[in-house]
Amino acid sequence: MEFVLRRSLGQEQATLPGLHPENKKKMTDKPTAERTLKAFAGVTLTIIKPAAGEEILRRLTPLSKWQEDILQRLGLGTPLYGQHAL
Repeated sequence: MEFVLRRSLGQEQATLPGLHPENKKKMTDKPTAERTLKAFAGVTLTIIKPAAGEEILRRLTPLSKWQEDILQRLGLGTPLYGQHAL
């Protein structure tokens, strides 16, 4: 995860904000896996199973542009994320 993300940032000479809890505006081009995973800590999938025969309802927390960027750089993309709500 770190390798792929750092390679992507290096190829574009880009940086990511928000991965330093002490300073959300601080930019980094060497994100750690731990801090990257913490960026998704607030993401939840809620599944509601109503009475038998009714449709199962799913609600997935929308991603921020920042989270979408991280997924793109990891080669996962947002369509994969959305499939979990189906």
